Amino acid sequence: MPETSIDDLLRIMAMLRDPERGCPWDLKQDFATIAPYTIEEAYEVADAIDRRDFTDLRDELGDLLLQVVFHARMAEEIGQFSFHDVVRTICAKMIRRHPHVFPDVDGNVEALANVQTQTQAWEEHKRREREQHSGGDSSLLAGIPRGLPEWQRALKLQKRASTVGFDWSEPGPVLDKLHEEIDEVRHELDSGAEHARIEDEIGDVLFVCVNLARLAKVDYSTALRVANAKFERRFRRMEALAAADGTTLQGKSLIEQDVYWDRAKADDKAALLKP
Repeated sequence: MPETSIDDLLRIMAMLRDPERGCPWDLKQDFATIAPYTIEEAYEVADAIDRRDFTDLRDELGDLLLQVVFHARMAEEIGQFSFHDVVRTICAKMIRRHPHVFPDVDGNVEALANVQTQTQAWEEHKRREREQHSGGDSSLLAGIPRGLPEWQRALKLQKRASTVGFDWSEPGPVLDKLHEEIDEVRHELDSGAEHARIEDEIGDVLFVCVNLARLAKVDYSTALRVANAKFERRFRRMEALAAADGTTLQGKSLIEQDVYWDRAKADDKAALLKP
């Protein structure tokens, strides 16, 4: 295969968006219709990393890069910015946010003692940038994107608040808070509260769960991915065990299904213990 470069990809995208000879589907798209694909491709990158499938990772990174090129091409068509502007902006930002790596105009490099100091300096650079682009919103929470998955927004909100000390220092108190919030959900359910009240209390539980994961230094998304994979693995095993008995899970009571679940759970744990 001949050597290719980013310019080849930019040329391909320009041809796909050519008003006269381009692809009808690509021409029909706009920022709003492409955004869900951009999010999906980012998750597929994370999935390939989780599976340590580097062939898939290569392909998924290409798909994600295509999304960047697609958005940049549409922006260029309406005279806003080009892909090269995107590259120039991120390069400038990375240099600006890493004064401990890149020298200033006088050739000086900022000294940082450790990773914690670096993180504090990084957040300070981001804070100054937010002030410049906040449109008058001076809140510490300004600029957190509303298009993020809500658990990610929760995490960012909590991290921002923690920079002024509004935070727990360890997971223990968060567990106490979680029990408190669960009790409130139980109260609303037992009292027959309206849906909005129950939704509100369950939201509090989920928010605290994100906080718990953060303080336990566990990535919430990774933990949930692992839990999803575990459930899927065990449920599939339930189906296989039922099939081996000449039956299916369909139509069985929850008690009967729980018997298969316990067997699947035991098999799963045994498989994980094997060297």
